[in-house]
Formats: sequence, structure tokens, C-alpha cells
Amino acid sequence: MEVLNYSETTFEKLPVTVFETSQEGAIYVAHEIAELIRAKQAKGKQAVLGLATGSSPIGVYQELVRLHREEGLSFQNVVTFNLDEYYPMQPDELQSYVYFMHEQLFDHVDIRPENVHIPDGTLPIEQVKAYCQAYDKLIEACGGLDLQLLGIGRTGHIGFNEPGSASTSTTRLVKLDPLTITDAAKDFIKEEYVPLRALTMGVGTITKARQIILLAWGEGKAKILKETVEGKISDAVPASFLQQHPHTRVVVDQWAALELTRIKTPWLVGMCAWDDALIRRAVIWLSLKMQKPILKLIDEDYKDGSLSDLLVESGNAYSLNIRVFNGIQHTITGWPGGKPNSNDDKRPERALPAHKRVLIFSPHPDDDVISMGGTLLRLVDQGHDVHVAYQTSGNIAVFDDDARRFADFALDFAEKSDVGAAQMQREHAEVVDFLGRKKLGEEDSPLVQDIKALIRKGEAAAACRFCGVQDANVHFMNMPFYETGQVKKKPLGEEDIQEVVNILQEIRPHQIFAAGDLRDPHGTHKVCLDAIFAALSRLKGKEAWLDDCYLWLYRGAWQEWDVEDIEMAVPISPEELMRKRQAIFKHQSQKDSAVFPGNDKREFWQRSEDRNRATAERYDELGLAEYEAMEAFVRYRF
Repeated sequence: MEVLNYSETTFEKLPVTVFETSQEGAIYVAHEIAELIRAKQAKGKQAVLGLATGSSPIGVYQELVRLHREEGLSFQNVVTFNLDEYYPMQPDELQSYVYFMHEQLFDHVDIRPENVHIPDGTLPIEQVKAYCQAYDKLIEACGGLDLQLLGIGRTGHIGFNEPGSASTSTTRLVKLDPLTITDAAKDFIKEEYVPLRALTMGVGTITKARQIILLAWGEGKAKILKETVEGKISDAVPASFLQQHPHTRVVVDQWAALELTRIKTPWLVGMCAWDDALIRRAVIWLSLKMQKPILKLIDEDYKDGSLSDLLVESGNAYSLNIRVFNGIQHTITGWPGGKPNSNDDKRPERALPAHKRVLIFSPHPDDDVISMGGTLLRLVDQGHDVHVAYQTSGNIAVFDDDARRFADFALDFAEKSDVGAAQMQREHAEVVDFLGRKKLGEEDSPLVQDIKALIRKGEAAAACRFCGVQDANVHFMNMPFYETGQVKKKPLGEEDIQEVVNILQEIRPHQIFAAGDLRDPHGTHKVCLDAIFAALSRLKGKEAWLDDCYLWLYRGAWQEWDVEDIEMAVPISPEELMRKRQAIFKHQSQKDSAVFPGNDKREFWQRSEDRNRATAERYDELGLAEYEAMEAFVRYRF
């Protein structure tokens, strides 16, 4: 387990420990909790734990379960109090925190049922106030919380203490922030199904705990983490009240730490060990800060920007500017598969072979055209043998009414053509019956899953045809980890990895493109990428073609690579951008309103175009050539 660094700087007002991965951080925290439990056991005392829900603590709970099963960690002396619960909420609902805690922890360890306390979302409204007061008194009667585990929401909430919560607030009924409701929609399918209120421990209740550990994983938490750790104490960011607690620790992965000053702009903290990557980041930062193109920066700008030390290391501004500018300029290419009959020393891709076998991995059936549709079109137009492999069916991202509509169509077609009409009538009735009684969040029946998968498959095939990809080059992998019919997926398994191995051996590509969402520890994209990495690891040293294969990573619909990280930027003309939009439109089930829209109300094509234009604008701001739009890639060296 590698801890990248631990630091208390003049910027950080809470101690932050940064781990390379969320898994390593979760294991570390789980062992801290286990040590506390055992220490209390040795004294014949109870360990009173405050527990959180959401994605952040899942890894902690998994390791605690492993410690129980494999190393004999007992929970007989553990008393737990959960932070919060939606209101109203029945305990057997899939979205309830009662269901979550039993599924993730309680059903797998030897904790006494009477020692488990979770706010009751079934109470009549007139009983809520007295219940909340009793909840706080019960915590005190148990001796108070020895340790409180926390995640952090993008509004800076801890528990459901939204912006505006007082530092002295106690357990109570609260209304949820619109951003919190948006984030919760992934569990409730649609925002309108998310409860508008919740029961939550107050900030004052939380900060009475003797120890607090705040978890944050992934780049999505980076901005609010910086505000929490480095900002002023304010009810606008309730987590910032933790700065007043003497025994709070913050445990994060490297991606959640990206916005911290010591990591994003370390030259503002102290002396740096300058390498090419850090120099490039610093010069880009200075250019944007000064609102000057790189080649117009002068020595005074470096001094005013706290980068005089860089001039000592690298010489004067003039030569440094040219060096960084040229490096960024060399990332730009209109030939993503390599330019034939040209000198490729300064190009991101090789000139030879002139016509490459290209394998584009798409985690969902639309990630290819949304994230790199312009590049895909250009690869086809430039004569490369382009294959697209859809790693999952994407079936959970189809609305129930679309499944019903296609079932109606299939029945009408069967009856009109008199081909299997009787069987189709039975299956149609099964679909109608299931959808009519389906509960919120319930797993789809196998037949409904198949219908939704076929909808996504047909759309993906249509998009590929529009882009000029041959039918024989379109591959539907349907990796098993995804096929649960629910948002929650199975762990990556041997079958998943073998699927990737098989297609790599079949195509033997010169180029691989994959969704490189390394910074999201929970998403389908990350699992799909892990499968690719595992497959490549198995094949490396055994397959000679891998010695001459480049792996390029693109980003998903919500974000783009930072300019300092980009190694290949593909310009997109206005005409190509329109063709890309038309390819995205082939995915009709995702048009207008997707099942899982995330926190962005724009349609996927709008997000994509805005992102591509923003990348081009950033290059323009730095003084590079001005383009309509750009798609960006980072090369992964395996």
C-alpha cells in the first residue's frame, strides 16, 4: 500500500492523507476501524461507530467484511449509528439506507441487531422531531461516537447537512439541495422519484465524535475537497466546519486530491523538483493566469506568478516559452492514425503502417461517437480498418416505455406477417405484465433486459453504418459484469477479461482507443478499462503485435483531459462536428432525456460539442492555431 504523501501546509487546514487508489485508502481506513474495535474489546467496552452510506465507504465495508471472515474480527461489541435516511422511505426499498447497510455490511458480520441504529424514514411527520431528539440522546447514552465515518457531497454536505446548516445543528428533518437530488437520481432512475427530504445527524451531532474520518474518491470530489480543506469555515460548505474539530482526518485518492494547492500548483507551496511534465503544467497555468499566449510571457510574469525558481532551473522566459509551446503544438494532428509518407518524429502517431487496424473500445453503446466521434470519422475517411467493440449492452439506460414501445412493434410485426404471432403474443403479455407491476429500481426481467439491449444494439449499429464502419467490424461483447439489470454491477471477473483477450487476439490492432476514466473509481468506464489493462497484461510478451501497438485513452461525456496531459489533439471542422452530431442522434433512446443524465441537463451531443469547442478555445488562448473543435487523447504506455 503506497501513501503518495501526507502534508499539513499553510493552505491545508485539515490533515490530508493521499493514497494512489481508493481501494488502498479504503483498506487503510478499515484497518483503523478494526484497530479501534479490537482495542475496545480488549478493555471490555463497546465501540460506538457513526457510519455513512453512498459509494465512498463501500470499499471500507468490504474490507471490514473480509477482516471478519478471514481474520476473525468480531462486531459483537460494536454499536452503530447511521448518519441519515431519506424521508419518507420504507426500509425494504432498494434505495433505503437500511437496505444499503445490510447489503454492504450488517448481513455479513456478527453485529447484534439491537446494536444497529438507522434513522427511521417511516415515521409520521408529527413524530419526527421527538424521534430525532431521542436519536441524539441515545448516542449520548451509549457514551458518544468513538469514530464517525463521513463522505462528502458535491455541495459540501456531510450527512444531509446541506449548505446553510449551522455548526450546532442536531439530528433533524431537512430538505435536500437540488444538486444532491440530481446526484441521487442514479439510484432512483429519475429525479422526480428522489425524496425531497431526509433525516440526518446534525453538524453538531457529528462533531461530538471523538474521531472523524472524511473519505473522498475520484476527480468529481476534487473541487469541493479543496474548498473544505483550504477554504474558510462557512455554512456554505458544511464540511468546512470539520476544521474546528481537533481529531478529523481526511483520506483521499490521488484524483480527489487534484485541486489541492500542493498537488495542482506545488510551486505556490515551496521548492519543486522540476521535470518536463511539471514545467509544462506551470507554464500553461501562468499563461492562463496572466491571460497571455505562451509566447508573450516575459520574465516579470514568471516572477509575479511565483515561478522565478523555474527561470533559475530553465533559463529565461523566451527559450522556456518556445520549448513548451512547441511541445503542445506537436500534439495537434489531423491524422490520428498517422500521416503516411511523412516524418513522424514530432507527431503523436507513427506514419507506418499507412493503413492500420484500429480497435475502438466503447464501454456503453454510444461512448464511441460521443467521446471520439470526430476522430472515428476521420480514421474511417483516411482508410484505416476500424473496428468498434461495445463492451456492455447498456440495457439499464433504456426507459421502460421504450421497451414497451418496441415490444408493441414486435407484436404488431409478428401479427402482420403471421410469423410466430402466438409466441410473440405470450411474450408481449409477459413484458406488459412485468412493466405494469415493476417497482422502482427493481431488476428487469430477462426478457425486458433483452429488449432494452437490442434497442441499444440497433442504435449502435446504425451509428457505425453512418460513420462508415463495416458491419463485420462492429462487435457486441456484452461483458457479464454488467448484466445485472440494476445500477449495481458485479465485480470484474475472469469471463470479462477473457472477452477482451479474445477480441484483441482476433483483431491484433495497431491502435487501441479506450475510455480512460481512470479518475472515477466507481463507474462502468473504469471497470471496462480495468478489463482492458488486465487483458493487455496477459498478452504482453506473448503476442508480438503488441510491441507495435499504441493505446490511446479518451474521456467520457462529462469532462476532457487537461491541456497539460493531452498527447494527441485532433482538430474537428464545422462539417465534421455536424457529422459527429448526426452519429450521436442515431442513439434515439438516449436523445432528449437519458435515464442517467448525471448532473448536467444538456443532451449528450450538446455536452460533447461544448467540450470539444472548449478544448479548441483553450489551445487558442495559449496561442496555438484556432480550430472549431478538438478531441483529445492521452497515450497509455503498457
